[in-house]
Amino acid sequence: MTAAPLADTADTEKQPDSRTGADRRRAPLVLRNRAFGAVWLGQVLTQAAVRMFQVGVSWWIVAYAVPEARGLASGLFMAVCTLPAVALAPVVAGAVARCAHRSVLRTAAAVAGVSSAALALWAYGGGLPLTTVYAAGLALATCQAFFDPCLTTSVPELVDDADIERATGFELSTQSLAGLVGALLGALTVDRAGVAGLSAGCAAAYLGAAVLVASARFRTVAMDGTDGAGSPDGAAAAPRRRPLGRILAELPSVRRILICFTAANLFTAAVFVVIPLYTRSVLLGGGGTVALLEASLGTGALVGAFTGTRVPGRPTVAGAWCLGLMALALALPGLFVQRPVVAGSLAVAGWCAGAVSVRFVALFQRMVPTADKPGFFAVMQAVLGASLPVASLVFGSAGDHLSPQTLCLAQGIGLLPAACALALLGSRTPEAAAAESAGGER
Repeated sequence: MTAAPLADTADTEKQPDSRTGADRRRAPLVLRNRAFGAVWLGQVLTQAAVRMFQVGVSWWIVAYAVPEARGLASGLFMAVCTLPAVALAPVVAGAVARCAHRSVLRTAAAVAGVSSAALALWAYGGGLPLTTVYAAGLALATCQAFFDPCLTTSVPELVDDADIERATGFELSTQSLAGLVGALLGALTVDRAGVAGLSAGCAAAYLGAAVLVASARFRTVAMDGTDGAGSPDGAAAAPRRRPLGRILAELPSVRRILICFTAANLFTAAVFVVIPLYTRSVLLGGGGTVALLEASLGTGALVGAFTGTRVPGRPTVAGAWCLGLMALALALPGLFVQRPVVAGSLAVAGWCAGAVSVRFVALFQRMVPTADKPGFFAVMQAVLGASLPVASLVFGSAGDHLSPQTLCLAQGIGLLPAACALALLGSRTPEAAAAESAGGER
């Protein structure tokens, strides 16, 4: 199903523009739609901040804070950071369905900013316990668990129906930008300014995002898919709530796709635990090397988010090939330990992740009924995130007993069954074939 066509945002309508319609269509979406541009930039800041915090703290644990059992400690931290998206899915779905979307986004960013600022002050005072850093990571991840699905749900309130897939590409690219910025700043900031400087930078990013979201105007989309009355907050009109389990039960093709990617995440998510361990034990590098590897992963994902719509084939077929290529890319560092090879492999893996994400999220935007989108995207985040704590703990603990090269090979081998299952998915069920045809329309 498709979302209803929406007019340009109120802010755009109020601004006289001498350009022709063709000129405006050629302009990037974030420039011709100011409300979407502001919210998109706000998401870049929030996800960059949380990624910078996670990368920085993971490196701080491995390089400075924990002399033994570094793998378990860093894996536990990443597991803590992934729990809120899973545990709070029903709460998030209810909040997104009931509350004005702009208010949810603004509040989540502001609370995360205050939490980061408090941690920075504590760290500047000295004597920062490891448990406090874990608690801060949990708080930031909780705020992000509200922010991300709310923004995904809000896309039809900010752009025309014809721009949904393009807007989805921009939105998904924020994760890639976040990985890139986090890579460049997270570990380097810890090496130079410690956790105090890291937290201060995160606080500035979150508070800036809150201001940007507050400046944007959202349009109301009624739950029957038609435009509602204009609203500066983008509040939903009389949402029709359904149990989260029933939403997936009525979308069998989507449910099977999510299961495939949940299995794949057991191995792809481990890269964030493996990179610091690989840097310290194999490459014998410092924060600059972590930055290089994380930047390679983030750059690849960024390019994949913008080029994913050009990958030929039905979504399941294209996704299967991408997962297979990602398996090869993640396994190569287990065989070759040269920095250029490792960086290039991570760039390829990132591209695969970005390309797959934009194809399938755009497909879900058009398949899921408008009334179910708040619940669905919360469920999607929870289902996909369910494997992340497990992956972090398993690979983190294994990192204290196995070499990082072995972990890389395990990642690649583990992805292959998920790639095969996704390739077979479309031919097994008529619902999947119909979904793919709908998603392939441009």
